Amino acid sequence: VWISMKLDYYKLDENMKRLVNAAIGAKKNSYAPISGFNVGAAILTNTGEIFSGVNVEITSFSPTICAERNAIFSMFTTGERNYSAIAVCGSSSDTFPCGVCRQVIYETSPECEVLIVNSLSDIESYRIRDLLPHGFRLEE
Repeated sequence: VWISMKLDYYKLDENMKRLVNAAIGAKKNSYAPISGFNVGAAILTNTGEIFSGVNVEITSFSPTICAERNAIFSMFTTGERNYSAIAVCGSSSDTFPCGVCRQVIYETSPECEVLIVNSLSDIESYRIRDLLPHGFRLEE
């Protein structure tokens, strides 16, 4: 079942507003010389810290990284491990995490809320379990 919910930016709590603004701001630093498709992402940790990431395109493609994984891996480098939300802001209204990013989000935060940010007046919320209903995760 595909479930989404429209969100009103002005009704979000301060941490979620910071998250949305961080994703929008990060998009400006995207490196996408091939596609011109710029994406910014930001994650909100359980301690209220925000980590941002951008997509980085490399000509040979395999070293390319998506904004979502860039933000998550940046968080991991600091020792932080727990996050509850990720916001993604791209060059079109169809900017959703790719399959690889959905798996990484699911595996590292299976209850994560995924915000798709097209603008401050166009934000949709999904659960990662709805975006990847049969994600793989090792049981701990």
